[in-house]
Amino acid sequence: MAESSAPGARTVDVRAAILAGVLIGVAIMAAVDEIVFHQLLAWHHFYDRSTPSVALLSDGLLHAAEVIALVAGFFWFADLRRRHALSARLAWGGLLLGAGGFQLLDGLVDHKVLRLHQIRYGVHLVPYDVVWNVAGAALLLAGAVLIWRARSRDGRR
Repeated sequence: MAESSAPGARTVDVRAAILAGVLIGVAIMAAVDEIVFHQLLAWHHFYDRSTPSVALLSDGLLHAAEVIALVAGFFWFADLRRRHALSARLAWGGLLLGAGGFQLLDGLVDHKVLRLHQIRYGVHLVPYDVVWNVAGAALLLAGAVLIWRARSRDGRR
């Protein structure tokens, strides 16, 4: 779905610009979660309901997936840029949507519904859950606003 705001203007691929940003945002937030909370702070692993070996394996699989997503997202981004089909504002909005979406999915589904792990163990969880999920919602909202403003400014619906 390529759109252009004026005759002779570059053709921006709105959907692809947003989705490339989303993929990069998901990968970056997964990396932040895995590096900071799994490795540096050692608060949890991706899957804590089994042995330490399985927990470590689950972290390794998450890390592999985030690296693959990051590389794929940047290749997609580079291709859009090469074809002059990229809107940086839309891609930034997508990045924030992806980061916030990952954080909310992790906080609500992985932590609360599936109980794969908690943010931290041995503490009162409510403050951690509130900060985690509010931060994810703020990123998601910021991404949505950025995309809405970019599309409104350029006359894209």
